[in-house]
Order: sequence, then structure tokens, then C-alpha cells
Amino acid sequence: MNKPTYFFLAMLLFSTGIYAQDTIMPLWPESIPNRISENEKEVREKGDILRISKVQIPSIEVYLPAPANRNGQAVLIFPGGGYHILAYDWEGTDIAKFLNSRGIAGIVVKYRLPTSEALTEKHKVPLQDAQRAMRLVRSRAAEWKIATDKIGIMGFSAGGHLASTLGTHFNEDVYKAKDSLDQMSARPDFMTLVYPVITFTGEATHQGSKKALIGENPPSELVAHYSNELQVSSETPPTLLIHAVDDLGVPVENSLLFFEALKANKVPATMHIYPKGGHGFSLALSDPYLRSWTDRLLEWLETMD
Repeated sequence: MNKPTYFFLAMLLFSTGIYAQDTIMPLWPESIPNRISENEKEVREKGDILRISKVQIPSIEVYLPAPANRNGQAVLIFPGGGYHILAYDWEGTDIAKFLNSRGIAGIVVKYRLPTSEALTEKHKVPLQDAQRAMRLVRSRAAEWKIATDKIGIMGFSAGGHLASTLGTHFNEDVYKAKDSLDQMSARPDFMTLVYPVITFTGEATHQGSKKALIGENPPSELVAHYSNELQVSSETPPTLLIHAVDDLGVPVENSLLFFEALKANKVPATMHIYPKGGHGFSLALSDPYLRSWTDRLLEWLETMD
């Protein structure tokens, strides 16, 4: 075999392998709700972390485990970034690949950010994308060999706020139905919130996320609406909370408030609070103690069967 032919076949196999690992699908079939015509373009900055801002075409990136490994569970992943950017690999694709290694489908949601200038009623937009993502995944459950009652969500930091918003506002009508897919339930079957932003009231508020989502001087009704500890009901999905006491970015009180609300509404809740870890630790692979949080996650997910 000559070198050009060998190179072509090698590249073909390589590209086929990449395609088999993940599939990227847009969330919306045609017109995207609350989007206005602008010249704004998506920005991708690749350093130690891939940071995506000004998302224009929201999508899901699907990572499926090998058929022999899959257990029927799926987790939609919402990366954090203060509603300004998405820490897309750090709190997204790396998490999906980790879940894949344990037989769980990992689906990263590239949601629109309210700091974009190409949006109207900006506070509604992340939830629109989150609801649509859940419905889209549920509609593909048979194709992807996912159990329709084993589709959960995971969110980090501001992505944790969006996840907890979906978990408490899944029945809220935030967009007009686009197709039959929008008749499906947007309720997650379970959720994991990792150092999440939860409240927009009091000293525990992460001001950057609050301002990005609902503005600098929002009406009190909007503050309460997105303070998700106030929105928990008996229909809120079972929840796992992960946080560090020394988190100076998003105070641990965010998780504590949500845990108390879950308990008051008799929703199954598990919480692991670590003395150290700070904010934004992702898989915490370099911390021999904190990295065990993923073991706790896997143990908990087994109880969701």
C-alpha cells in the first residue's frame, strides 16, 4: 500500500471514530424562540478550558457508551460560567466522557446565554433551551437505547442554577410549541447539582449570575421566581447536591437552602459537603480526597434505577 492511500484510510478511520463517539444536534427545528436578527457570532476561546460565549445555535452533544456497557441511564449536562460563558469541556464534555465510562449516556447542552445581544426576554431563554433539550433526548430514547424514566440532569455553578430551574419549572410555558416533540414531558427523573447557584436573595447570592439572567435591578417577582429554593414542590425530582464549604464564588448556603426546601417538600435529597475544594473543581482529579465525589455520584445514580 502506498503512503497516500495509507494516509487516506487512516484519516477515514480516525474521522469515523470521532463521529461514532459523539453527535451534535441543534435543539430547534427552524426558528429559534426569542432570537432577533443580529450580526453576533459565537465565540470559542480555547485555553486550559474551552470557553464558549454568545451561543447562537443551541445544541446537544451526545456521547453514548458502548452497547455492552450501557445501563439505560442518561444525564443532560449544563456547564457553568456565570451565564456569561460555558466551561464547555471542563464541566461538559469531560463529564460526559466520564459518565460514558460507567455505561451512562452523557449529553452536553450548549444553551444560549442571557448576556447575548441577539435575544429578547433574555431570562426565559436558558430555560427554553433546557426544556427543549430534555424533550429532544426523551424523543430519541428508543434510538439511543435510553430508558425514558432514567433521564436526569447535572449542572455546575450557573449551570446548576439552570438545572435547578428546569427541575422546578419544567411545567412552565416559556415558548410556543414547535412540533410534536414539545408535547413530551420536560421533567427530569433526577438531578445532580454541583456547587450550584440556587438563590437570588440574601448574602448567598452569586451576583454575577443574577445580574446576567435577570438584570441589575430586577423586580422582586422575578427574583423570587428564579430563587429556586422557593420553587421546590413535591414534583421536584430526587436531587444530589455537591459543594465545598470554602467555596468563595458560590457560597455553600446555596446548596443548604435547596436541601432544606427538598426536605420540607419530602423530595428525596442527598448532600455531600466537603471542607475544602473551592469553586469550579469539575472532576477534581488532582485532589485525592475531593475526587471521590464522583464515586458518591455513581453510588447515588445506582439508586435511581
